[in-house]
Amino acid sequence: MGKHPKRNTLAAAAEESATPPDQLTESQSVARVVKAEGNNLYTCALPNGKPILVELETRFRSTIWIKRGGYVLVDLASIEERAPGSKVVGEIINVVRDEKQWRKQPYWPKRFPKNSYDDDDDEDSTVGKMPPSDSEEEEEEEGDNDEKP
Repeated sequence: MGKHPKRNTLAAAAEESATPPDQLTESQSVARVVKAEGNNLYTCALPNGKPILVELETRFRSTIWIKRGGYVLVDLASIEERAPGSKVVGEIINVVRDEKQWRKQPYWPKRFPKNSYDDDDDEDSTVGKMPPSDSEEEEEEEGDNDEKP
């Protein structure tokens, strides 16, 4: 064993997910992560909009973090292997890290928009912003006073 086996595991998992596969099997699909449910379970949206519950493959656990709105490659073939009545319908077999490279692939769903998040909504948010200074409020009041006779 090497001196840093965990670091080697992390590097191997990162390298595996760095490049997209040439083609997908019938049971594989790209999906967008909607919500992390906990215990390595994620709710993802398929290209047709259907939400599914999938499990993170063992090799990625505690090595690669998946953010909401990110993309993953899911394999739905493991449905037969699941216990009857299980809500988990598939497994995350790869994590999209270089989205630009993945989007060039012929199997990338056209229904997934280029930007996952709308930056326009951030303009209305006041989170992390300073309150207006008194001088700005005084200028507005002076402007209002000029209009009155």
